[in-house]
Amino acid sequence: MSPAAAKVPGYVGECVPFARAISGIDIHGDAWRWWQLAKGKYQRGHRPKKGAVIVFAKSPQLRVGHVAVVSRVIDSRVVMVTHANWSRIHGARGHVEQDVTLTDVSRAHDWSLVRVWFRRSHGLGTTSYRVTGFIYGKSAASPKLTGAHPDYVGSLIDVYAG
Repeated sequence: MSPAAAKVPGYVGECVPFARAISGIDIHGDAWRWWQLAKGKYQRGHRPKKGAVIVFAKSPQLRVGHVAVVSRVIDSRVVMVTHANWSRIHGARGHVEQDVTLTDVSRAHDWSLVRVWFRRSHGLGTTSYRVTGFIYGKSAASPKLTGAHPDYVGSLIDVYAG
């Protein structure tokens, strides 16, 4: 197991090395480039699966994109992800958040546009982010990918009742 995967949730750093370590998907470079770099090396698609890396596109809010690893699939429009360097925790970026709610808000229900639970607001953020797709690993993701007691009910409430 890699050092980053061993420290979940104590890891502090960027999303790319964390996603690489916890998913087993060996891609290097800015997060937004992972989709293209995975071509011919890993299977790619537009449906979430546990252990898959979701690739966020480059945008004004995400200058180098973002990657997160699917920790739980809740339903066809809701997943949980584990990722690093998203919310500020104790005033600092880089920390890992496990089992964070992420929902598909695309009109075509194709996971091309998502909203992410945001720590500061204790609910889904108001920004929608473009996603290029999911990269599927060749082996199982780290067992530390998900927490012992993810809040499935809270996840669904955030999406459907929020």
